[in-house]
Parts: sequence; C-alpha cells; structure tokens
Amino acid sequence: MKIFCGRANPTTGTMEWLEEDEDYDYHQEIARSRYADMLHDKDRNVKYYQGISAAVRRVKERGERAIVLDIGTGTGLLSMMAVSAGADFCYAIEVFKPMANAAVKIVEKNGFSEKIKVINKHSTEVTVGPDGDMQCRANILITELFDTELIGEGALPSYEHAHKYLVQDGCEAVPHRATVYAQLVESKRMWSWNKLFPIHIQAEDDEKIIVSPSEVENCPGVSSVYDIQLNQVPWNNFTILSDVVTMFSVDFSKQVSSASAYHRVLLKPVKSGMAQVILSWWDIDMDPSGTIKCTMAPYWAQPASLDIQWRDHWMQCVYFLPNEKPLLQGEIVYLTACRDEYSVWYKLQKARDKEDKTDAHVASPVCRCQAHLLWNRPRFGELNDQNRTNEYIKALKKVLKTDSVCLCISDGSLLPVLAHHLGAQQVFTLENSAVSHAVMEKIFKANHLEDKIKIIEKRPELLTPSDLENNKVSVVIGEPFFTTSLLPWHNLYFWYARTAAANQLARNITVLPQSASLHMMVVEFKDLWRIRSPCRTCEGFDVHIMDDMIGNSLNFRESKEAEPHPLWEYPCKSLSDPQQVMTFDFRQTVPQHHLSTEGSMKLLRTGKSHGVVLWMAYHLTADISINTGLVQISNEKGSCQWNPHCKQAVYFFSSVIESGAVADPSSAVAYSLSFDPQTGKIAMDFKLLP
Repeated sequence: MKIFCGRANPTTGTMEWLEEDEDYDYHQEIARSRYADMLHDKDRNVKYYQGISAAVRRVKERGERAIVLDIGTGTGLLSMMAVSAGADFCYAIEVFKPMANAAVKIVEKNGFSEKIKVINKHSTEVTVGPDGDMQCRANILITELFDTELIGEGALPSYEHAHKYLVQDGCEAVPHRATVYAQLVESKRMWSWNKLFPIHIQAEDDEKIIVSPSEVENCPGVSSVYDIQLNQVPWNNFTILSDVVTMFSVDFSKQVSSASAYHRVLLKPVKSGMAQVILSWWDIDMDPSGTIKCTMAPYWAQPASLDIQWRDHWMQCVYFLPNEKPLLQGEIVYLTACRDEYSVWYKLQKARDKEDKTDAHVASPVCRCQAHLLWNRPRFGELNDQNRTNEYIKALKKVLKTDSVCLCISDGSLLPVLAHHLGAQQVFTLENSAVSHAVMEKIFKANHLEDKIKIIEKRPELLTPSDLENNKVSVVIGEPFFTTSLLPWHNLYFWYARTAAANQLARNITVLPQSASLHMMVVEFKDLWRIRSPCRTCEGFDVHIMDDMIGNSLNFRESKEAEPHPLWEYPCKSLSDPQQVMTFDFRQTVPQHHLSTEGSMKLLRTGKSHGVVLWMAYHLTADISINTGLVQISNEKGSCQWNPHCKQAVYFFSSVIESGAVADPSSAVAYSLSFDPQTGKIAMDFKLLP
C-alpha cells in the first residue's frame, strides 16, 4: 500500500507530495537508529553482563526464583544475559513494534523462547496477575533507558511506575545506581555557542561594532542540553575553574520519584575566571558496592592508563549558565542542578552571609529573545567567528558601490548590517519566518539601524517592486545559511530564491557568493563507522537478525543517501586528495537540465575506505571563498581538520564496513553524481575499483 506524504523541500523551497511505502517511517527510524552503536559498546555490554550475573546470583543465594523485568529490551540482549546467568524467567518489554518482533526472533534464534516473554507495550501499560502480561512481580529490574543527559528518554517516570506496579520491594536493579557529575569551566569557544559576541567591521572611515541586543545578552537560552563528544574538545579550549563534583545520585533499587527536584552543592573555585559553562556526565554502578562501573567521564576525568570506550549513544553534556559570572579562587559559591522528568539545568550563586535556599530551585530556562530558537549552537559559533566575518567584509568591499541596492537572502544573517556599514545605498533582507524577522528587528534596533535596513517577510517569488521601494536590486548577497538545511547542498536554496526573485534584479546583477562548488574525499573513520557496522554476535549471542533488519531498512533508501555529521567530533584520515566535482553558478538562474559528473578518486594511503565526505565551498568573489568542510589535512598520516560550525555529508560504503577490507594506494573509488534542478537533490553512486 502506498501513501502520499507532504514535505517541504529544503533546497527548492517548495512543498512536495511524494508517494511512499506505508513502512517508510519505520524503515527511516530503524536506519537512523543507534542500535549498532550500542551493540558495539563493549564496555557497556560487559558491565551489564557482569551486573546482571551478580544480581541473579544474589537472588539465588536468598533461595528465591529469579524473575526479571527488562524495560526497553531492544534486541533482547540483556534478557538473554539474564537467562544465561541463571534467571528463571524474564519479561522483556519493548514498545516499538518492529523492534519487539525482532527481539522475539532473536530470542528464538538463541534458544531462549521458553524463558523470555517479549511484551510489545509501553511499560506503564503492562499488567500483573493471573490474566496479566506478567504472572507476578519481578525481583530483578533491568533497564537501559538512558540518554546523554541520563533522564532525557523518560527513565524516571518509567522507574517510578515499575516500582509501584511491576517489581517487588527491595528488588535487585541493574544498573543499581546512577551518579551525575559536574565541572565548572570558562571557555570562550563554548560560550560562543550560546551568546552573540561584538562583531568588528573595519569600514572606510572608522571601525564599526555590531552589538548584541540586551534581550539576547540577558536571555537564559533554551533548556535543551548540548550533547557533544567532549573528548574531541582540545584541552586549550577551556579553563577548569572547579574540581569535579557529584551533583546527585539515583538509586534504581528503591522507589524513584519523577517529581521536579533540585540538588545544591558548595564549590570553591580552584582558579579565578569567568564561570560560563557546566560540563556534565554520569556513571552507572551495576552492583550495590559500585565495583562494576560504566562511566561517561571525559579524558581528563579518567585515569590516563584507561582506554576510553568510544560511543555515540551516550556522550557528554554542555550546559550554559544564564549569564557569565566572575569568580575568585577559593571563594564560596553554590551550584544547583535542577531537574524535571526529562531534563536538567544549572544555576550558580555567590554565597551570602546567610545561606538562602528559598530560590535554590529555578524554573527551566525559556528563550524569550527568540535568537536561541532561530540559531542553534553551531550557528552561534559561526556568527561569532570573526575570521569568517572578515572574509565577507573583504568580499563586500570588492563588490559594493555607493549606489548599491542590496538584497540579502539568508536566515537571520548579519550580512545586511555589514553591507550597510560598508557603504551600500539601500539594504533589504528577506526573512522566511516570523522568528527570524523578530530577531533581526532586535539586532537592527540595538545598532540603531531600524530605519536603515528594511525587513521583508515574504517568499522570494512573491516580491514586488513596492517591497523594494521601486528599486531594482543591484547586489544579491547571502552566506548562504538557512535553518531548514541539513545536508551541505540544501543551502543551494539561495540559488532558487535568487532565481525566483529574478524580475526584481538589475540586468547587470552582482551575486555574492558568485558560485558554489561541491567537494569530496575518501576517508577512513577512527570510530564513526561503527554506527553502520553489523555486529553479528554480541557477548556470545547471535544478533544477525538485527543486522539484517537494519540492512533492509538502509537498503530501502538510506544506503543511497548521504547523512549529516559534525566531523570535528569524529576523527578520520583522508585516503584520497580532496576533489572538486561540481560547480553551481549563482550568476545564472537555476538551469532546466541536470548537472552530471563522473570520474574517480585515486587512493593515496592504505586504509579502510569507510566512505566519502562531501561538503560545499562558496566563492564570494573570484579569489575569496568560504569552505564548509575540510580545513586542512594536518599531517602525513592524513589526519583531517573540519569546519567546526557546519555538518558535512557522509556517504558510507557498506561493503567495506561489513568486510573490513583494507584498500591499498593502487586502488581508486569511481563516482557518478547528478544534480536534479527540479528537486534540488544530488543522486550519487560510488564503486570501489581494484
């Protein structure tokens, strides 16, 4: 059965109605899941197995039958561990039907069907009793309901319900306990992900400074955690202001409350500085004594001799304080972690003569300036990159004249302010949403430009001469950046918007950037390949069925598509030279015919060709470009440095990931790419040549 799905095309800006298979959403969810990453997490799996075995042993030593409840069973792996460890029976709960079906097959394949019952329900819907889903309450509770923030996937309400209705008092729990840690740091780089810094413009006569509106300066931002691979942040990018402190613990063997709470600790800074950011992570004890521990601690908070397990399903947390605070070494401050059912946020207070706990709990931060709704964290960092801004300033100086009429096409861009200060006669900015309109209005007002730059909230094809005060646009400018873009080439919407507005443009129009080019390179990933790698067996259990399930969903569509990843977080080495493979000329309107190219990339280094990375470069003028991908290959081994503000596109080679084959420098990768101007999509195909 086919169904019609409507979706906005991020490149063309049009609404598309596509005929999809009725299972499309299911295939998409499976293909983009992190099940493979979890199954490859050796540290997690071994620690769970040890903890489960110890819990079963303790129950047996008390002369009881070991009845297990496994909430969020996924593949059924933890249930199979429990039965292998001697559990008498296991109830495995899985709410996602395709996953529950797979768990039934995996359990059967491994010979555990008689002792494991898979229940396709949410745990809060499970019943207990002679006619219920469970014959009796369990005395061992196993869960894996955690995300990077620990509680973001609803662990607390699930535990709360389970203790009330599904497990016995005093049950064993694996994990037994979770502990959340925090550390206070100063970091210009991380702070740039949350606030708008002053931006300097060297104009003809003097220096201009774009200042941030007070609403943005004083806004606490959004409550959502910024989860990143903190192990990829260099040591010199932050200054530690406090020791690591324990913020709170949750004992999963006892009744758990999901009610809002706060946890306050006293801190004495170990160094003076500006408190800006809280770095946080957690660990889980698989047993009551804490001897079986699985930790998410970053490299500086672990013993140097310990090999750090790579994982992408659990990372580390970055929280931004509402405002930066100057601290002196040794002064007493209070750090408060507040939480609700699903999220955590922090507050820092200076000590008072009399400790005041009345305002210790603070409401979850809500963005009222709207800038944090318009710009995500990498976008803030991009806007704060003065070196990047300087390239636009240099390019604008080359193309602007005293009579220039500028139209900016980008979401929430500061280019209109640059254009005005650099001498354009008139500046208009096209904003696609009420949010971007409101944010730009605040910025213009804070810089006394509300009467100098006109905001037009319209789609480009609806522009009229009166919108532009009966002027013909002589210069179209864009970064380009659009909030709807996921893949690098989605920002080609600039080209489509410029084409749609063609009737309002002068004949001798200047376009900045004048063109864009698509680049690519073959790489070997240090770890990222694991998210696409079949597991086959995990701790002795056959999980081929899960591999096949993911493979089928990838083959449904995803295996022929690239996916976005911020590669500064995922180390890789180049196996080929970077290669420019396609050019898009913005001085001309979008063509009617396909743009196609084919060729090959010679491999220069020995390694596993895990895939191809693709990115865009925007050529502002003939000699000034902005690169969204590879910054440099930093050594002879091919280590890559990537633009930290942008996501790059990754096309994985499933055959290499599955086989682990090593390519030698005599081989090559053949490619074929085709850009369809009707859809804005780039079809791509790659083949490994011997």
